[in-house]
Amino acid sequence: MRFDQLTNTYSIVARDPETGQLGVAVQTHQVGVGRVVPWLLPGRGAVATQSLSNVSFGPMALAMLREGIPAPKIIDALIASDPGHARRQVAVVDREGRAAAYTGDGCIRYASHHIGEGYSVQANMMTRDTVVPAMAQAFERAQGDLAERMVAALRTAQAEDGDIRGMQSAALVVVPNDVKGPEWATDYDLRVDESDNPVDDLARLVTIRTAQIADSRGYIAFENGDIDKALSLWTQARAKAPFMEEMAYWQAVTLADKPAQIQKAAEILRPVLANEERREHWLDLLDRLEEVGLIERAGAARELRAALV
Repeated sequence: MRFDQLTNTYSIVARDPETGQLGVAVQTHQVGVGRVVPWLLPGRGAVATQSLSNVSFGPMALAMLREGIPAPKIIDALIASDPGHARRQVAVVDREGRAAAYTGDGCIRYASHHIGEGYSVQANMMTRDTVVPAMAQAFERAQGDLAERMVAALRTAQAEDGDIRGMQSAALVVVPNDVKGPEWATDYDLRVDESDNPVDDLARLVTIRTAQIADSRGYIAFENGDIDKALSLWTQARAKAPFMEEMAYWQAVTLADKPAQIQKAAEILRPVLANEERREHWLDLLDRLEEVGLIERAGAARELRAALV
Protein backbone atom coordinates (compact mmCIF):
# COMPACT_ATOMS: atom_id res chain seq x y z
CA MET A 1 0.00 0.00 0.00
CA ARG A 2 1.16 3.57 -0.77
CA PHE A 3 0.87 5.23 2.63
CA ASP A 4 2.09 8.54 1.14
CA GLN A 5 -1.31 8.71 -0.60
CA LEU A 6 -3.26 8.04 2.59
CA THR A 7 -5.00 11.41 2.95
CA ASN A 8 -7.33 10.38 5.73
CA THR A 9 -9.09 13.56 6.58
CA TYR A 10 -12.30 15.53 6.92
CA SER A 11 -13.67 17.77 4.21
CA ILE A 12 -16.69 19.56 2.83
CA VAL A 13 -17.82 20.25 -0.74
CA ALA A 14 -20.57 22.81 -1.14
CA ARG A 15 -22.44 25.22 -3.42
CA ASP A 16 -23.79 28.56 -2.22
CA PRO A 17 -27.41 28.80 -3.43
CA GLU A 18 -27.32 32.62 -3.47
CA THR A 19 -24.03 33.29 -5.26
CA GLY A 20 -23.56 29.99 -7.09
CA GLN A 21 -20.02 29.79 -5.71
CA LEU A 22 -18.57 26.31 -5.32
CA GLY A 23 -16.10 25.33 -2.63
CA VAL A 24 -14.00 22.65 -0.98
CA ALA A 25 -12.41 22.87 2.47
CA VAL A 26 -10.27 20.16 4.02
CA GLN A 27 -7.89 19.33 6.92
CA THR A 28 -5.63 16.36 7.53
CA HIS A 29 -2.55 15.13 9.39
CA GLN A 30 -0.31 15.10 6.34
CA VAL A 31 1.70 17.80 4.57
CA GLY A 32 0.13 19.61 1.62
CA VAL A 33 -3.44 18.33 1.57
CA GLY A 34 -4.37 21.11 -0.84
CA ARG A 35 -2.47 19.46 -3.70
CA VAL A 36 -4.51 16.24 -3.49
CA VAL A 37 -8.07 16.63 -2.22
CA PRO A 38 -9.77 19.73 -3.78
CA TRP A 39 -10.67 19.92 -7.48
CA LEU A 40 -12.98 22.65 -8.79
CA LEU A 41 -14.30 24.27 -11.98
CA PRO A 42 -15.99 27.70 -11.89
CA GLY A 43 -19.71 27.40 -12.51
CA ARG A 44 -19.43 23.63 -12.97
CA GLY A 45 -18.75 21.82 -9.73
CA ALA A 46 -16.40 20.80 -6.94
CA VAL A 47 -14.79 17.50 -5.95
CA ALA A 48 -12.99 16.12 -2.89
CA THR A 49 -11.03 12.87 -3.24
CA GLN A 50 -9.56 11.37 -0.06
CA SER A 51 -8.93 8.31 2.15
CA LEU A 52 -6.46 6.26 0.07
CA SER A 53 -6.83 9.02 -2.50
CA ASN A 54 -7.31 8.22 -6.14
CA VAL A 55 -6.05 11.56 -7.42
CA SER A 56 -7.29 10.76 -10.94
CA PHE A 57 -10.84 11.09 -9.57
CA GLY A 58 -10.23 14.87 -9.59
CA PRO A 59 -9.61 15.46 -13.31
CA MET A 60 -12.01 12.67 -14.30
CA ALA A 61 -14.83 14.26 -12.29
CA LEU A 62 -14.05 17.74 -13.65
CA ALA A 63 -14.28 16.42 -17.21
CA MET A 64 -17.73 15.03 -16.45
CA LEU A 65 -18.82 18.22 -14.69
CA ARG A 66 -17.73 20.16 -17.77
CA GLU A 67 -20.19 18.05 -19.76
CA GLY A 68 -23.01 18.76 -17.30
CA ILE A 69 -23.22 15.23 -15.90
CA PRO A 70 -24.99 15.30 -12.50
CA ALA A 71 -23.06 14.57 -9.31
CA PRO A 72 -24.67 11.18 -8.48
CA LYS A 73 -23.81 9.78 -11.91
CA ILE A 74 -20.25 11.07 -11.60
CA ILE A 75 -19.82 9.19 -8.31
CA ASP A 76 -21.18 6.01 -9.92
CA ALA A 77 -18.77 6.37 -12.85
CA LEU A 78 -15.74 7.01 -10.63
CA ILE A 79 -16.41 3.99 -8.44
CA ALA A 80 -17.10 1.74 -11.43
CA SER A 81 -13.75 2.74 -12.96
CA ASP A 82 -11.66 1.89 -9.89
CA PRO A 83 -10.89 -1.66 -8.66
CA GLY A 84 -9.62 -0.15 -5.39
CA HIS A 85 -12.81 1.77 -4.69
CA ALA A 86 -13.36 0.08 -1.31
CA ARG A 87 -10.59 2.27 0.15
CA ARG A 88 -11.75 5.50 -1.51
CA GLN A 89 -13.81 8.38 -0.25
CA VAL A 90 -15.03 10.96 -2.75
CA ALA A 91 -17.67 13.69 -2.87
CA VAL A 92 -19.02 15.89 -5.67
CA VAL A 93 -21.37 18.88 -5.85
CA ASP A 94 -22.48 20.13 -9.26
CA ARG A 95 -23.66 23.47 -10.64
CA GLU A 96 -27.28 22.67 -9.75
CA GLY A 97 -26.36 22.03 -6.13
CA ARG A 98 -26.79 18.28 -6.43
CA ALA A 99 -24.40 16.58 -4.02
CA ALA A 100 -23.27 12.98 -3.95
CA ALA A 101 -20.62 11.03 -2.06
CA TYR A 102 -19.14 7.58 -1.57
CA THR A 103 -17.33 6.00 1.38
CA GLY A 104 -15.84 2.60 0.67
CA ASP A 105 -16.22 -0.14 3.25
CA GLY A 106 -12.42 -0.48 3.37
CA CYS A 107 -11.91 3.06 4.68
CA ILE A 108 -10.44 3.31 8.17
CA ARG A 109 -13.01 3.91 10.89
CA TYR A 110 -14.55 6.09 11.80
CA ALA A 111 -15.48 6.85 8.20
CA SER A 112 -18.74 8.20 6.83
CA HIS A 113 -20.35 11.02 4.88
CA HIS A 114 -23.51 13.10 5.04
CA ILE A 115 -25.23 14.62 2.02
CA GLY A 116 -27.23 17.78 2.68
CA GLU A 117 -28.90 20.37 0.50
CA GLY A 118 -26.14 21.63 -1.78
CA TYR A 119 -23.28 20.09 0.18
CA SER A 120 -21.60 16.93 1.41
CA VAL A 121 -19.32 16.43 4.42
CA GLN A 122 -17.09 13.38 4.70
CA ALA A 123 -14.40 12.06 7.01
CA ASN A 124 -12.32 8.98 7.64
CA MET A 125 -9.87 7.80 10.33
CA MET A 126 -11.71 10.02 12.81
CA THR A 127 -11.24 9.77 16.55
CA ARG A 128 -15.00 9.55 17.05
CA ASP A 129 -18.07 8.88 14.91
CA THR A 130 -19.54 12.27 15.86
CA VAL A 131 -17.38 14.28 13.44
CA VAL A 132 -19.53 14.08 10.30
CA PRO A 133 -22.92 14.91 11.89
CA ALA A 134 -21.30 17.76 13.83
CA MET A 135 -19.81 19.19 10.62
CA ALA A 136 -23.15 19.06 8.84
CA GLN A 137 -24.92 20.81 11.67
CA ALA A 138 -22.22 23.49 11.93
CA PHE A 139 -22.31 24.25 8.20
CA GLU A 140 -26.09 24.55 8.15
CA ARG A 141 -26.13 26.88 11.15
CA ALA A 142 -23.11 29.04 10.23
CA GLN A 143 -23.32 32.66 9.05
CA GLY A 144 -21.18 34.47 6.50
CA ASP A 145 -20.10 33.68 2.97
CA LEU A 146 -19.39 30.17 1.70
CA ALA A 147 -15.74 30.22 2.78
CA GLU A 148 -16.59 31.29 6.32
CA ARG A 149 -19.31 28.64 6.65
CA MET A 150 -16.98 25.91 5.43
CA VAL A 151 -14.38 26.99 7.99
CA ALA A 152 -17.08 26.67 10.65
CA ALA A 153 -17.54 23.05 9.59
CA LEU A 154 -13.78 22.39 9.86
CA ARG A 155 -13.60 24.03 13.29
CA THR A 156 -16.42 21.85 14.53
CA ALA A 157 -14.77 18.71 13.17
CA GLN A 158 -11.63 19.54 15.11
CA ALA A 159 -13.67 20.28 18.24
CA GLU A 160 -14.85 16.67 17.95
CA ASP A 161 -11.15 15.64 17.96
CA GLY A 162 -11.04 15.15 14.19
CA ASP A 163 -8.31 13.01 12.65
CA ILE A 164 -7.07 10.41 15.16
CA ARG A 165 -3.48 11.36 14.23
CA GLY A 166 -3.95 15.10 14.89
CA MET A 167 -3.55 18.13 12.61
CA GLN A 168 -1.01 19.23 10.03
CA SER A 169 -2.34 20.87 6.85
CA ALA A 170 -5.52 22.47 5.53
CA ALA A 171 -6.83 24.03 2.34
CA LEU A 172 -9.85 25.97 1.12
CA VAL A 173 -10.79 26.81 -2.47
CA VAL A 174 -13.88 28.71 -3.63
CA VAL A 175 -14.58 29.38 -7.30
CA PRO A 176 -17.09 31.80 -8.85
CA ASN A 177 -20.30 30.95 -10.65
CA ASP A 178 -18.93 31.92 -14.06
CA VAL A 179 -18.74 29.30 -16.81
CA LYS A 180 -17.62 31.92 -19.36
CA GLY A 181 -14.60 33.08 -17.37
CA PRO A 182 -11.23 31.35 -17.14
CA GLU A 183 -11.27 27.86 -15.67
CA TRP A 184 -8.44 28.81 -13.32
CA ALA A 185 -10.42 31.66 -11.66
CA THR A 186 -10.81 31.51 -7.88
CA ASP A 187 -12.34 33.70 -5.20
CA TYR A 188 -10.41 31.93 -2.42
CA ASP A 189 -7.37 29.71 -2.96
CA LEU A 190 -5.74 29.16 0.43
CA ARG A 191 -3.37 26.55 1.82
CA VAL A 192 -1.69 25.85 5.14
CA ASP A 193 0.87 23.19 4.39
CA GLU A 194 2.51 22.57 7.80
CA SER A 195 1.09 23.83 11.08
CA ASP A 196 0.34 22.85 14.66
CA ASN A 197 -3.15 24.32 14.19
CA PRO A 198 -3.95 24.51 10.48
CA VAL A 199 -7.67 25.17 10.94
CA ASP A 200 -7.02 28.33 12.94
CA ASP A 201 -4.37 29.40 10.44
CA LEU A 202 -6.76 28.76 7.57
CA ALA A 203 -9.49 30.76 9.31
CA ARG A 204 -7.12 33.73 9.57
CA LEU A 205 -6.33 33.48 5.86
CA VAL A 206 -10.05 33.40 5.08
CA THR A 207 -10.49 36.59 7.11
CA ILE A 208 -7.69 38.27 5.15
CA ARG A 209 -9.07 37.14 1.81
CA THR A 210 -12.61 38.24 2.72
CA ALA A 211 -11.21 41.70 3.50
CA GLN A 212 -9.32 41.73 0.20
CA ILE A 213 -12.51 40.94 -1.71
CA ALA A 214 -14.35 43.87 -0.08
CA ASP A 215 -11.30 46.06 -0.76
CA SER A 216 -11.26 45.10 -4.45
CA ARG A 217 -14.98 45.82 -4.79
CA GLY A 218 -14.27 49.24 -3.32
CA TYR A 219 -11.77 49.99 -6.07
CA ILE A 220 -14.31 48.98 -8.71
CA ALA A 221 -16.86 51.35 -7.16
CA PHE A 222 -14.24 54.13 -7.02
CA GLU A 223 -13.35 53.66 -10.67
CA ASN A 224 -17.05 53.84 -11.53
CA GLY A 225 -17.34 57.17 -9.73
CA ASP A 226 -19.30 55.90 -6.72
CA ILE A 227 -17.04 57.21 -3.96
CA ASP A 228 -19.60 56.71 -1.19
CA LYS A 229 -19.89 53.01 -2.04
CA ALA A 230 -16.11 52.73 -2.26
CA LEU A 231 -15.68 54.30 1.18
CA SER A 232 -18.28 51.94 2.64
CA LEU A 233 -16.61 48.85 1.17
CA TRP A 234 -13.16 50.01 2.25
CA THR A 235 -14.45 50.59 5.78
CA GLN A 236 -15.81 47.04 5.81
CA ALA A 237 -12.47 45.70 4.60
CA ARG A 238 -10.47 47.53 7.29
CA ALA A 239 -12.90 46.43 9.99
CA LYS A 240 -12.58 42.81 8.85
CA ALA A 241 -8.78 42.85 8.96
CA PRO A 242 -7.53 45.90 10.89
CA PHE A 243 -4.01 44.44 11.02
CA MET A 244 -3.61 44.76 7.23
CA GLU A 245 -1.93 48.16 7.24
CA GLU A 246 -0.92 48.08 3.58
CA MET A 247 -4.54 47.70 2.48
CA ALA A 248 -5.41 50.91 4.35
CA TYR A 249 -2.32 52.64 2.91
CA TRP A 250 -3.35 52.08 -0.71
CA GLN A 251 -6.90 53.21 0.01
CA ALA A 252 -5.50 56.48 1.35
CA VAL A 253 -3.18 56.85 -1.64
CA THR A 254 -6.10 56.35 -4.02
CA LEU A 255 -8.21 58.97 -2.24
CA ALA A 256 -5.35 61.48 -2.26
CA ASP A 257 -5.87 61.99 -5.99
CA LYS A 258 -9.25 63.57 -5.18
CA PRO A 259 -8.79 67.01 -3.53
CA ALA A 260 -12.12 66.68 -1.71
CA GLN A 261 -10.98 63.40 -0.14
CA ILE A 262 -7.64 64.51 1.34
CA GLN A 263 -8.98 64.64 4.90
CA LYS A 264 -10.55 61.20 4.54
CA ALA A 265 -7.28 59.88 3.12
CA ALA A 266 -5.41 61.26 6.13
CA GLU A 267 -7.94 59.68 8.50
CA ILE A 268 -7.35 56.27 6.92
CA LEU A 269 -3.58 56.71 6.83
CA ARG A 270 -3.03 57.81 10.47
CA PRO A 271 -3.37 54.31 12.01
CA VAL A 272 -0.84 52.98 9.49
CA LEU A 273 1.66 55.63 10.57
CA ALA A 274 1.21 54.73 14.23
CA ASN A 275 3.92 52.12 13.64
CA GLU A 276 6.89 54.37 14.35
CA GLU A 277 9.36 51.88 12.92
CA ARG A 278 7.80 52.13 9.45
CA ARG A 279 6.30 55.65 9.59
CA GLU A 280 9.02 57.44 7.61
CA HIS A 281 9.15 54.63 5.08
CA TRP A 282 5.42 54.93 4.37
CA LEU A 283 5.71 58.71 4.06
CA ASP A 284 8.73 58.47 1.79
CA LEU A 285 6.80 56.06 -0.42
CA LEU A 286 4.15 58.75 -1.01
CA ASP A 287 6.73 60.94 -2.74
CA ARG A 288 8.06 58.02 -4.77
CA LEU A 289 4.56 57.14 -5.96
CA GLU A 290 3.97 60.71 -7.10
CA GLU A 291 7.35 60.76 -8.87
CA VAL A 292 6.33 57.89 -11.15
CA GLY A 293 2.72 59.02 -11.60
CA LEU A 294 1.00 56.40 -9.48
CA ILE A 295 -0.29 59.34 -7.48
CA GLU A 296 -1.43 61.28 -10.53
CA ARG A 297 -2.30 64.67 -9.08
CA ALA A 298 0.72 66.92 -8.67
CA GLY A 299 1.22 68.01 -5.06
CA ALA A 300 -1.17 65.37 -3.66
CA ALA A 301 1.55 63.72 -1.58
CA ARG A 302 2.48 67.06 -0.01
CA GLU A 303 -1.19 67.85 0.72
CA LEU A 304 -1.67 64.45 2.33
CA ARG A 305 1.39 64.96 4.52
CA ALA A 306 0.03 68.36 5.61
CA ALA A 307 -3.39 66.89 6.40
CA LEU A 308 -1.78 64.38 8.74
CA VAL A 309 -0.50 67.14 11.07
